[in-house]
Amino acid sequence: MSGSDLFTRLKAAAPEAWASYTDHAFVRGMADGTLPQGAFRHYLAQDYLFLTHFARAYALAVYKGRTLADMRSAARSVSAILDTEMSLHVRLCTSWGLSEDDLGRLPESRATMAYTRFVLEAGLRGDVLDLHVALSPCVLGYGEIAAGLASRKGALSEANPYRGWIEEYSGTPYQAIATDARKHLDDLAERYLTPARFPEIVTLFEQASRLEADFWQMGLTLSS
Repeated sequence: MSGSDLFTRLKAAAPEAWASYTDHAFVRGMADGTLPQGAFRHYLAQDYLFLTHFARAYALAVYKGRTLADMRSAARSVSAILDTEMSLHVRLCTSWGLSEDDLGRLPESRATMAYTRFVLEAGLRGDVLDLHVALSPCVLGYGEIAAGLASRKGALSEANPYRGWIEEYSGTPYQAIATDARKHLDDLAERYLTPARFPEIVTLFEQASRLEADFWQMGLTLSS
């Protein structure tokens, strides 16, 4: 296990929390198209608000970075969210009848507030490794989940209303983002992770994964 990358080690150390997120009923419903469309629409709207806060988290990573390479990596992530991912997200939302103006006026759900503030607080309290570990279930998890869904029979069928989401996150551009984030996490671990610190970041990863599961649940139950 010591030879595995950090993301693999974190998943292995928190299997129940990771499964609660990656094998959630919301995810399974996207795979076979049985997820209620109202649930997906509610999730999409909250995910727009979620992304604005994650751009702020990466801006914090610029501030927390101890090297120019770290700062430039975080700055690229801010740009990727604001200039690419949010544009793709708005396009997806528009196809579901949600305009950008509509999205900007929405109140945040409790699940959105809980997760995004958790990540920001983790970064404010800790160092750049803490912040990237808290971000990793989202950044790397979406890539892993979508790639798994894309491999399932019928998931990319034109009859599946969630085909667009699966294609967006399983596609080459996002998978490249996830690969870079995974490598950067390892680079940070090499510099800042000690054996004594590992249980602390496992706890952070586990908490973030459960908050991701809560975000799916928020969409599924249409909760505010």
